[in-house]
Amino acid sequence: MVLCLLTICFVCSALLAGVNVLTRGPIEKGRVAKVEKAVAAVLPPCNIVSERQEIEVDGVHYGYYAARQDADFVGCAIESSTIGFGGVLSLMVGIAADGSISGTQVLSHSETPGLGAKCTDPAFSSQFKGWDSSVKKLEVRSKGGDVDAITASTITSRAYTLAVANAVRAFRDINAVLNGDSVEEQNEITEGGQTNE
Repeated sequence: MVLCLLTICFVCSALLAGVNVLTRGPIEKGRVAKVEKAVAAVLPPCNIVSERQEIEVDGVHYGYYAARQDADFVGCAIESSTIGFGGVLSLMVGIAADGSISGTQVLSHSETPGLGAKCTDPAFSSQFKGWDSSVKKLEVRSKGGDVDAITASTITSRAYTLAVANAVRAFRDINAVLNGDSVEEQNEITEGGQTNE
């Protein structure tokens, strides 16, 4: 009996390991293709996109892709994650050189189908396109902001909005690095481009 169970466990383990090896490559290719598609979807028009780079802001690591139109910096796509109702909610957030949001795209989520999963619908995500944080507050309306939440999915809506807001904050440091300014100097500038006095 013991020998039989050991044999079954060994065969099942070998099969799982084999399937893992065979599918690892295609899964990684699919993930890379999804990220590339998301980057293209959220960036302003450009003809040069950098390789993925990383920056640490307030102890959190953000991956980003800088975009240029010839020699001019036009914006960047930033990976930002928060915890939604069902687990990790990961977004790609495009931010134009002027600090406005050029688009958002969900990379992965575990939200409830028919409720929180509606965060992938353009009816919700399109409201962030062109968003100027110096004019509108990045928070759901129930918390005093200007974001229209998904009906019956306030937690997901707040998580999505927080991921976008975190990307906007990270953009200040990314912009400083790309422009050769000090991060401290860049942080003295508000999202509207006015210096704090």
